[in-house]
Amino acid sequence: MKIWTKVRLKDKNKDVDKIAMSLTNYLYGYGPIQDICRKYKINSKDRKTLDQYTANRVAGLLMFYLTKDVNRINDIVNKYNINASNLTDISPEIEGYIEK
Repeated sequence: MKIWTKVRLKDKNKDVDKIAMSLTNYLYGYGPIQDICRKYKINSKDRKTLDQYTANRVAGLLMFYLTKDVNRINDIVNKYNINASNLTDISPEIEGYIEK
């Protein structure tokens, strides 16, 4: 029987840590979250908690990707594919350097 649980990995991967930190900042570090924090007076301690939670989740996904653990990724997709989600129209968005 499978049960859903949170597990923290003991083996650290400095590259995964760096990428997770960067992706957390990329996802919302300098976007609307700053306005939301000001509007609702979210203090820096709570913001740090939110950032840490996001970075930990991103790092977990990266570890699954690096180990090619598609079964675990599919488990997450199936569990969190919620019909009542606030997300409606996904538009892939990227940024980065381009050659001109």
